[in-house]
Amino acid sequence: MISIVICSKAKKINSNLSENIKSTVGCEYELIVIDNSKNRYSIFEAYNIGIEKSKGLFLCFIHDDVLFHTQKWGIKINEIFQSDNKIGLIGIAGAKMKTKMPSAWWDCEEKYRVINILQHFPNKIMEHWSTGFANQLLEEVVVIDGVFMAWRKDDEIKFNEKLHGFHNYDLNLAFECKRFNYKIVVTNQILLEHFSKGNLDKSWYESTIKLHNFYKNRLPLKVIEITENTKFQLIEFKNGVKFLNKLIDLGLIVNAIKIWGQLIFVKPISKYHINFIKNILKI
Repeated sequence: MISIVICSKAKKINSNLSENIKSTVGCEYELIVIDNSKNRYSIFEAYNIGIEKSKGLFLCFIHDDVLFHTQKWGIKINEIFQSDNKIGLIGIAGAKMKTKMPSAWWDCEEKYRVINILQHFPNKIMEHWSTGFANQLLEEVVVIDGVFMAWRKDDEIKFNEKLHGFHNYDLNLAFECKRFNYKIVVTNQILLEHFSKGNLDKSWYESTIKLHNFYKNRLPLKVIEITENTKFQLIEFKNGVKFLNKLIDLGLIVNAIKIWGQLIFVKPISKYHINFIKNILKI
């Protein structure tokens, strides 16, 4: 049986979603909806409540604004997990590397991203993102997106409730799975439609700093060979600069200075460091 866990912004999920799950999952399942209409729980707390309530060997954490296009997707989840007992986490979007510098999971070159999703945008346009599958049904990654996460239940793993709010729960679960030596994969055998796009606001940046501080000794992660050390260093530096510039824009100056201290170790000699000091002195 699969346990499907949804943290809902309303008391009940949309009937279209519940009917969609019922008509497409194709296997025995239970639907666990955590009512967070009063904003009582962080996403980490809500999902842990779902874990405690669950009866299935496999859990699916999904957003409340999706619809499944694939028939019998629950059977496919079971088949993937049963094909390799080292697979601990399945997603529909993710990346084959994650830098030590704070960043989103997609902050890497396109060739390292693996995605299969129907994504809506505010202007109602929908795009089918499909990339990264080298004639394979599965691609191993190190991080996935939280819109859909199928997890092999393990009593040793929980969401870290010290990480508050509603961001980075997906990286949290991925990092925990890697900590316990599970494989993480992205599949193109499941297609769903996602009706909203994430917002990288101030709380996301604060959450991302906290997450990366918590896992700093386990990063970076990668399942691909980057033969040139200088190339990986450039990716680290690029992510650090991007993150720092946004911290300054958001007025998170103390955080920016701390992250800059880490960035110096990535690339000690760079014109960026001089520009960073000038920008800080202007504030």
